[in-house]
Amino acid sequence: MNKIKYIAILLIGFLSCEEAPKEFSAEALNDTFTTLEGNSITFQDILAAHKGKTIVIDIWASWCSDCIQGMPRVKALQSEYENVAYVFLSLDRGEDAWKRGIKKYNVVGDHYYMQNGKDCPFADFTNISWIPRYMVINKVGEIVVFDVIEADDDKLIEALKK
Repeated sequence: MNKIKYIAILLIGFLSCEEAPKEFSAEALNDTFTTLEGNSITFQDILAAHKGKTIVIDIWASWCSDCIQGMPRVKALQSEYENVAYVFLSLDRGEDAWKRGIKKYNVVGDHYYMQNGKDCPFADFTNISWIPRYMVINKVGEIVVFDVIEADDDKLIEALKK
């Protein structure tokens, strides 16, 4: 029986070391978000608007206390790395709450609402298990940071320095 437990532990460890993706799936790229003006936009078009720039993606919600507590660190990033595009994807429970949260917390950047929340191709691709969730896309469009939950995470900072 110990042999089986040992093999199971090794297998779980091996499977959990899956490498983070370097590019978005076609389904994630074609997923749609809502703009502040109420228009629909694909994730691919969101990325294309910042082509040639490093992009920080912040998946957040105004009801999320960890997201709100992390905002000063996001603002510090924005002050230090001004040439980076900041894209905020909201998991708020409604568009009104999303828009109020942006104003209340003075969130500066490009804003999009995930109208289907975690039930959409983008959320499936990113496997959102916790927010805030930060990602970094480099200047050539590769995902260089896939899953960090702190805006001052070393991996995130190193990606912005490049």
